[in-house]
Amino acid sequence: MGNWKPAAAVALGCLVVAAIIGTALASEDAGKDTWGDLQKFASKEEIRAFLAEYAQGGWSDAGYPRITGGIAPESGMNAPAPVATSAPTSQASDYSVTNVQVEGVDEADFLKNDGKYIYIISGETLTILDAFPPEAAKIVSGTRIPGTPKALFLAGDRLVVFATKAEERMTTVEGSVTPVPVWRTVTHAYIYDIGDREEPEEVRNVTFTGDYYDARLIGDHVYTLTRESPVWVQDDILLPEVRAGGAEPVRPDVYRPGSPLQNYVFYTAGAFSITDAGTPDAETFLLGYDTTLYASQENLYIGYRSTDPAYPTGTAPGSVGARDRTLIHRFAIGEGEIDYRAMGEVPGDLLNQFSLDEYQENLRVATTVEGWTREGAIQYNNVYVLDSTMKTIGTLEHIAPDERIYAARFAGDRLYLVTFKRIDPLFVIDLSNPESPGILGELKIPGYSDYLHPYGPDHIIGIGKETSGDEWGGVSVGGLKIALFNVSDVNNPSLVDNVVIGEAGTDSAALRDHKAFLFSEERALLVIPVSEIRRVENRESKYPGSYGTTTWQGAYAYSVNPAEGFVLQGTVAHAEKGSPYTWDSPDAVRRSLFMDDTLYTVSARSIIMTDLADGSRVNEVFLPYRWETYPTPYPVW
Repeated sequence: MGNWKPAAAVALGCLVVAAIIGTALASEDAGKDTWGDLQKFASKEEIRAFLAEYAQGGWSDAGYPRITGGIAPESGMNAPAPVATSAPTSQASDYSVTNVQVEGVDEADFLKNDGKYIYIISGETLTILDAFPPEAAKIVSGTRIPGTPKALFLAGDRLVVFATKAEERMTTVEGSVTPVPVWRTVTHAYIYDIGDREEPEEVRNVTFTGDYYDARLIGDHVYTLTRESPVWVQDDILLPEVRAGGAEPVRPDVYRPGSPLQNYVFYTAGAFSITDAGTPDAETFLLGYDTTLYASQENLYIGYRSTDPAYPTGTAPGSVGARDRTLIHRFAIGEGEIDYRAMGEVPGDLLNQFSLDEYQENLRVATTVEGWTREGAIQYNNVYVLDSTMKTIGTLEHIAPDERIYAARFAGDRLYLVTFKRIDPLFVIDLSNPESPGILGELKIPGYSDYLHPYGPDHIIGIGKETSGDEWGGVSVGGLKIALFNVSDVNNPSLVDNVVIGEAGTDSAALRDHKAFLFSEERALLVIPVSEIRRVENRESKYPGSYGTTTWQGAYAYSVNPAEGFVLQGTVAHAEKGSPYTWDSPDAVRRSLFMDDTLYTVSARSIIMTDLADGSRVNEVFLPYRWETYPTPYPVW
């Protein structure tokens, strides 16, 4: 623990983020042959003929070539035995929840908490900790999840765990009367009753073919999206299926966009209730591989990349070659139902889900366009506003030529946009008139931000990397950088404060996943996971000033306010001298949360509890983690 500064306790009302959203299912319009640009296949034969003609490659969802028999199933490992104990009844009056993009829209994650218990996917085990009070924290149950657990939802006394696994199916292919065994990746949604945290009871199992892609929760309804490359068995195609418990599988209707794509992937959008045992609804769509899911409380948007063939290279001097565009489908959602509404398209590519935002029935979109002319490569950024029919009504193009978007965050009638090539321009873009978006101001500073987080109406927090020019005229990337921007004067945004942590190579899970970013405006508390490269003196060297590096794994905690900027309150160490690689260490902190005045920092190996007032270590609980279980980086999440 390093130099923790006491901070005044500030009461924080219970932050309860409802849950929400996700992806598709049948509605009263399900019998239609077309939904806007989407066209329904009339038969399996039509799907097979279409993919045989237009789909590139012939690979299964697991990366295997076209199969004629089966593939080997995954090897299983037995989970460590849990420690079961009785739980005290006290609960925190104030606790943090998952950092989500849209208020009221819960996003699946590998960790959830309710101010009393922590629910975490640890390897192959659903582990439940009685986490409050922290002094008595301990594991109360561990449930072996079949397959590879991916993410979970918490809703009262129900827990939903998504897991993928390879399962053998006996399949009769076209032209053959003898079934053949085929291994296929499927996603299970296991629903548990956790009224007794010591003995979670599985009450339902909903299965979707394909790999888990993403999910949202609204009320008692889960919306999930699975993805599956076309699976061929000899010359036959396997279609996506949905199954509830031991019932016979159902094949959803399959739709495709009328616009041609470079590749095709089956996306199955399904919805089911956490509390009821009704039949899950689902529809399947042949969309592009590079797909982004964004959800508001009333709509679901699926955007994907398509290379536009309408711009052939060299047709005229200065002409643009084939370039990417983004197709976006809007679905109205509610109470476990989804209705297709419209499709729109914009030039360029989306960065991530934060490139999309719904506001006052309009969809705002930020993209980066890349292409070629006779003079060479081009690159610039655009902002579009689409109405509820997905018609473009507002356009702002050619922002920051020769740069690309590194971070975007919509907030009310503004967009904060970070682009980068040599310096970090932060743009403040006005969207108050959706038909005429415009740049209000910009700030240029070294470095860049990968994630932006609103702080009240007048400030933005950014996390990214520091940069500097090198002797060859290029850019060198330095340590982890946190910045606080004042945007109260929209025409002249300013830098309030910034902090750089570590040397080049310093990393944070928050750079790639916003759910790793913990910020409480009421507490003025910011916690960042850090895998830090530290410079250390090489005392054994005969050369003066010689140094080496070591890796520190843990979290940095700051108090944040507009007057003082970032004030380091302390650090929580999970490993003083960890793996030389910052990105795959089991000691790297991936999440943090608080319950009352205790900070919980979570790595694959353990959860450490720290007193927020004085920085003292309260407790540490080791998770049922085994590195040998995982052959690839990021073993748990």
